[in-house]
Amino acid sequence: MQKEVVLILTPSQADDSNEIKKIAAYSLSIDVKDVSFVQPIKKSLDARKHPVKIRLKALIFFNEPAPEATSVIREYQNIEDKEEVIIIGCGPAGMFAALKLIQLGKKPIILERGKDVKSRRRDIAAINKKHIVNPDSNYCFGEGGAGTYSDGKLYTRSSKRGSIKSILETLVAHGAKEDILYEAHPHIGTNKLPILVQALRESITNAGGEIHFDTRVTDFVLEGKTIKGIKTLKGDKIKAKNVILATGHSARDIYELLHEKEILIESKPFAIGVRVEHSQDLIDSIQYHCEARGPNLPAASYSLVKQIDDRGVFSFCMCPGGFIVPSATSPGEVVVNGMSPSKRDSKYSNSGIVVGIEAEDVQHYAKSGPLAGLQFQKEIEQMAFKAGGETQTAPAQRLVDFCTGKLSKNMPETSYQPGVVSAPLDKLLPTGISSRLQGAFKSFGHKMKGYYTNDAQIIGIESRTSSPVRVPRGKETLEHPQIKGLYPCGEGAGYAGGIVSAAMDGERVAALIR
Repeated sequence: MQKEVVLILTPSQADDSNEIKKIAAYSLSIDVKDVSFVQPIKKSLDARKHPVKIRLKALIFFNEPAPEATSVIREYQNIEDKEEVIIIGCGPAGMFAALKLIQLGKKPIILERGKDVKSRRRDIAAINKKHIVNPDSNYCFGEGGAGTYSDGKLYTRSSKRGSIKSILETLVAHGAKEDILYEAHPHIGTNKLPILVQALRESITNAGGEIHFDTRVTDFVLEGKTIKGIKTLKGDKIKAKNVILATGHSARDIYELLHEKEILIESKPFAIGVRVEHSQDLIDSIQYHCEARGPNLPAASYSLVKQIDDRGVFSFCMCPGGFIVPSATSPGEVVVNGMSPSKRDSKYSNSGIVVGIEAEDVQHYAKSGPLAGLQFQKEIEQMAFKAGGETQTAPAQRLVDFCTGKLSKNMPETSYQPGVVSAPLDKLLPTGISSRLQGAFKSFGHKMKGYYTNDAQIIGIESRTSSPVRVPRGKETLEHPQIKGLYPCGEGAGYAGGIVSAAMDGERVAALIR
C-alpha cells in the first residue's frame, strides 16, 4: 500500500532515514517493519519559532516491496544533418533551448563569446587576484552564463511558464543531486555547477549539436525584415533562418547593436543597490532563535522587502555561507554579486539589497532612448570603480555608518577577494537610492533583531540584478515583432530571472520554432 503523509520532524530526525521511518509508521499506526520505503515529495524548513522544525511531505510504501530505484535518463537523437538554428549565448536559456531543439529534430549551433567552463576559471582567477577583467570571459560571460559561478539557486515562482519538474529532472540526469526534486528551496552550489554545465554541453555535442566558444556575435545578417544569419568578430558569417537571442543580462554590446540597426528594444524597470555582508553565525542566531544552529540545520537565509518612498527595496540573491565576487564585464567598472558553495560553509552571509529603478529615475539619460537605464547603470559602476581606487577593490562602508552618514574608519574582514576600501557610499550613490537603502536597512533591523549592526558592511555596487532593457516578442509566437526569425529569450531579453526560469524560457522558445 501507499499513502501520502506530512511529517513534522526535528532537524536531527530529518537527517536520519530510520527515524523518518519510525515517525511515518507511528503516523499511520503501523509497525515500522512494515514500512518499506519513504519517497520525499516536498521538504521545507519552519524557523518561525524555536525549536526549528522540518516539514516533510512524503509517499509512504508499506506492506509491499519497495519500488525499484529509478533514475532520470535523457537520451537525445542524432541531429547532425538536420536544420540548423543559431543560439547566441550558452547560459541556461541557450543550453536548454538547444536540448529542446534536439528533441524536436533540429540542430542547435550555440555561439558563446566566452570560454568553456574549465578555461573560464583562469579569467575568473585573474579578476580576483590581478584585477584584470576580460570583457568576454568573466563571472557573467562564458559557458553556463552568470549562473555557473553563483549559488545555483533553483527556486522560481514562474510555474506557469513551463515545467519546473522537467528542468530539475534534466539537471538530475546531468549530475545534480536528487534532493533538488523535493527541496522547497533547492540549490546546487558554485562548486558543483561547472561539472553539471559540462555534462549538459556533452549531451548537446554528442547528439550532433555545435558549441563555439570565444565567438562573439557582432552583427545580424538581414534581408529586409527577415534574419538570415549572423556575423562574428572573427569575420565568419553563419547562415540560419532562425536565431535565438539568449545573451544574458550583461551583453550591452548586443543591446547597442539592436538599437543601432533600429531593431525595436524597450527600456524596462530594474534595480540597483549594494551587497550587505554579515557573519553567518549572526544570521543563524537571528533566524533560528538560538546561539548556534547545530550540525543538522543549513546556513540560514532571509528574504526582506520594504516600500520606501514608493519604491520597493528588497533582498536579492541571498547567499548564506557564501562569498561576494567581482562581476564586472568591462575594465573601468566595479560590480559585485554573491555565490555559495554547495555546503554553504563560509563564515560569511551576503545578500544584494537593491532599490527598484523606474523610468523617471533615468530621465537625465533620455537622449539614449531605450538605453537610458543602461547608461545610468554604467555610470554608477564607473563611480564604484573610481571610489575603489580604479582596481577591482570595491568601495565599502559599515552598515550603521552608511545609514548615519559617517565614513567608516576601518573595515571588517570580508569574503570579497579583491578587497574593499572605506568610501562614503551614502554620498556617492544617487540620493534616491541611498536614502531608500538607509530607510530599508533600519526597517530590516526591526524585523531581524541584530541585523542592523556596524559589524556588518555594505559593498558596492550590485547592479546586474536584471537587464535594464527588454527585447520585445510576440505573446503567442515569441518572435520579435519586427524581425522574422529572431527569437528573444531568457534574462537578457527580459523574460526570466534565474537559472530555472531562463531554462524554461529557452525550452518554450525552442518549441515554437518552425
